[in-house]
Amino acid sequence: MKAIRILRSAPVPELIEEDIPQPKPGPGDLLIRVCAAGVTPTELLWYPTSRTKAGEERSRAVPGHEFSGIVAALGADVSGFAAGQPVYGMSDWFSEGATAEYCVTQPSYVAPKPPRLTHEEAASVPIGALTAWQGLFDHAHLQAGERVLVQGGAGAVGIFVIQLARYRGAHVIATASGKNIQFVSQLGAGQAIDYRAGRFEDGVQPVDVVFDCVGGDTLQRSWAVLKPGGRMVTIAAGSEQVSEERVKRAFFIVEPNQKQLTEISGLLESGRLRTVVDTVVPFAQAASAYTGNIKRQGRGKVVVAVQSRTE
Repeated sequence: MKAIRILRSAPVPELIEEDIPQPKPGPGDLLIRVCAAGVTPTELLWYPTSRTKAGEERSRAVPGHEFSGIVAALGADVSGFAAGQPVYGMSDWFSEGATAEYCVTQPSYVAPKPPRLTHEEAASVPIGALTAWQGLFDHAHLQAGERVLVQGGAGAVGIFVIQLARYRGAHVIATASGKNIQFVSQLGAGQAIDYRAGRFEDGVQPVDVVFDCVGGDTLQRSWAVLKPGGRMVTIAAGSEQVSEERVKRAFFIVEPNQKQLTEISGLLESGRLRTVVDTVVPFAQAASAYTGNIKRQGRGKVVVAVQSRTE
C-alpha cells in the first residue's frame, strides 16, 4: 500500500511516499481503509514520532493520527463493528498513522462516522473536538454562565472550543487574526479580539477559564486575566518541556475516547456543532501539507484525501 513516512523529523522534517506492506489487524484490532486523514504538523517533532513506548529509537513513522474511512477487517474478538462500516476516530500516538491507504486502530478509539459529513470533513474532527471536549469538561470543569477566553479561536482546536463552550452555556471570548474575527464570532464568540491590533488583556475582563492553543508569550500573559480560582488549560506543545509548575498542571494531551466521540457525532449530525476544513490536499501533496508548503486560510484543519469513497 502507499503511505507517507517520516525520514527525518528534526531540525527539518522530511517526508516521502513509499510502498509498504499493508498492516493486518491483530486480536482486538480494526483494520481501516483510510479515505481521509487530518494533518497535525507539530506531530513530526513529538516524542512518539521518533521513539517507541519503551523509549527505543523509531524510524520511518507514518504520520496522521485522525482519520475517516471504512472498516476493512476485524481482528479476533472484536464486536460492535462490521466490515464496510464508515467510521472516524484517532489512533495511539505511538502507532503508525493514517496518512496511508490502511491503518490499524483499536475499536475503542473510533465511532460511526456522522452520515451528514464527508470523509474529508469527518477526518478533521477527532483530535480537535476531543481536545476541546476534554480540556473544557474534564480538565477545566466548565460550567454554564462562566466566561471563557479561547486563545487561537480560528485553529483546528479553537473552533471546537468556541462551539462546545457555547453549547455548555458559557460566554466566549476568542482571539484571532483580523481576517478571522467575523469567523470566530459566527462560531459563537460573544467577543472577538484581533491579537495583532493590540494586547488582548487590555480588552478582556477577568475570566473563569483560559483555553490556550498558542503557548509562549500568549500563555504567560493569559494568567493575568484569570479570576481568582480560575482555571488555565493549554495544549501548546512547548508547554510540555516548561518547568514552571502551573504550566505543567495546565498542560494536557488529548486521549482517544469512544464515548466522547460518539457524543460529538450526535452534535455534528444534529447541526449543533460543525467542523471547518481549511484545505483538502491530494495524497501526492501530503508531505507539503505537513511542511506548510500549501496555500491555506488559517482556519480549521488541513486534510489529506487518501482515497475516494462515497460511503
